Amino acid sequence: MVTNVTNLSRSGLYDWMAQRVSAVVLAVYFLFLIGFLILHPGLTFEQWHGLFSHTLMRIFSLLALVSICVHAWVGMWTISTDYLTTMAIGKGATAVRFLFQAVCGFAMFAFFVWGVQIFWGV
Repeated sequence: MVTNVTNLSRSGLYDWMAQRVSAVVLAVYFLFLIGFLILHPGLTFEQWHGLFSHTLMRIFSLLALVSICVHAWVGMWTISTDYLTTMAIGKGATAVRFLFQAVCGFAMFAFFVWGVQIFWGV
């Protein structure tokens, strides 16, 4: 049996909803960026900088960054609980799963902080 200790959501339904909502946010964000690139074929650094210097674009980018983290966490947690089991690994499956989830969580946190520094210029 898989324990729910490292699951940040409360149930499978919340995980499912978080995965779908984050996917929609990411799709809208990347469609917006693709549309901006298509509408500005001779894009200059000043135009690109101008886009990301708007507060609304920074907030939208932060929302996309949070969505990437949520989407990755749910996917990583699901994969680790499905495939890092006692039947697949043996007795140390819980420790391996916890270590895997901890490393992935730390990496997501580091990438999130890095992204905030990039988008907000901190």
